[in-house]
Amino acid sequence: MSLLEVENLEVRYGRGRTSLLALDRVSVHVDAGASVGIVGESGSGKSTLARAIVQLVRSSSGRIVLDGKDVTNARGGAVRHVRDRVQMVFQDPFSTLNPRRTVGATLDEAVGIQERRDRSRHAHTDEVEQLLQLVTLDPGVLFSYPHELSGGQLQRVAIARALAAKPRLLILDEVTSALDVSVQAAILNLLRHLRQTLGLAYICISHDLSVIGYLCETAMVMYLGQAVEAATCADLFRAPRHPYSKMLLESIPNIRGDVVRTTIRSDVPDPRHPPPGCRFHPRCPIGPVSHPERTVCIETDPSHSYANGGDGLVACHFPLSTPAVRAS
Repeated sequence: MSLLEVENLEVRYGRGRTSLLALDRVSVHVDAGASVGIVGESGSGKSTLARAIVQLVRSSSGRIVLDGKDVTNARGGAVRHVRDRVQMVFQDPFSTLNPRRTVGATLDEAVGIQERRDRSRHAHTDEVEQLLQLVTLDPGVLFSYPHELSGGQLQRVAIARALAAKPRLLILDEVTSALDVSVQAAILNLLRHLRQTLGLAYICISHDLSVIGYLCETAMVMYLGQAVEAATCADLFRAPRHPYSKMLLESIPNIRGDVVRTTIRSDVPDPRHPPPGCRFHPRCPIGPVSHPERTVCIETDPSHSYANGGDGLVACHFPLSTPAVRAS
């Protein structure tokens, strides 16, 4: 059953010659209880997509359909419809929590907003304690301020606050990137447990493909505001079809410290003035830089067929057909 459908979404920041098309005809589909990963370098549009879904930024065109209701650029009651069903957990929990409020006060407020009716303090306290149990935090943190907690504890509080709204979909925006490696594993295990226990759907945004592979069944790769590949995680890891996806996979360190065979050429282009045709062609190892005869990469944008459905899930004129060889 479809929970969320994003169709050909565009988000533009600014106006005129200095405007930035942060999202260019991006589509994503999330079923109830499913987990979809969004991966790409910084500036690829991952977080903009998340903020558009939860109505923190307005879209220029396209549609967002949640539970069968069009909520594109929602206002008033439609925003409440979104926030009741979709909650977001951000990268830095300390910056999203009020430093002058205790954990208990923060969660109590979240529970009260969700209920939207007067309830006894005792009822609120019971629900707050249940939230702490869900994220495996000791009740003693209720009286703590954010600066008194570790990064892992803060992220658990942020997750608990999101769960207070009883959402059907959680958007996880780089939720482990600010944490120590040992703490990251604990948070990832918690998220898997919560999904199984509560039947949640996830959109997991990360530059770390290992996080996507652990939490998600399907993934979408983004580059300079466009979706360039979508596949099951198994297929993406086994045989990526877009050169950019392949290079991201080959950049993952392994325990033996093998030399990376492929590096991404040059820096990311200016997103305000993206390259013509395929946006990845100036950095592509199989594009016109290495094969001058492939002028189609400069002349024609392959994402047009991808964004409109087309005949595949890869925006490339010369998609790869052989599996990437990755060290275990």
